[in-house]
Amino acid sequence: MIALRDSPLDAAALLAAVADPDHGGTALFVGTTRREAGVHEVVELRYEAYEELALAELHAIAAEAGRSFAAAVAIEHRLGAVAVGEPSVVVAASAGHRPAAFAACRYVIDELKTRAPIWKQTVHADGTARWVDGCAAGHDGPDRHATGSETHGR
Repeated sequence: MIALRDSPLDAAALLAAVADPDHGGTALFVGTTRREAGVHEVVELRYEAYEELALAELHAIAAEAGRSFAAAVAIEHRLGAVAVGEPSVVVAASAGHRPAAFAACRYVIDELKTRAPIWKQTVHADGTARWVDGCAAGHDGPDRHATGSETHGR
């Protein structure tokens, strides 16, 4: 299961997708929108993606993790607005043993962050917004400015 969704993510479905009676270890990573209280308190994140390329990259990353760690992998990433406390990304991995499951899960989230053309805009309580780190796959992200924001590609 590999998907980009504009609706809430389902960690239980990802765990079910990687369930295997021959695997003794399962790892789950849930990346959640955090408030980051302070001068610019975050109220939500907004995600955009080059969907066709992002899905292809997620499939490639999952396949690499599967081969490297003998793991089953499932990935979901949100698109659109994600409120504080809601998951923006979920990765599940199962493997024969715990170390391989952890390693596969970490590999997937680390590679996703650097390779998948998914861009994040942080929206603050004061109404400002800014584009922040996206992938390093040669895409600069959306080419526009939100009110009171800066656009960042990476």
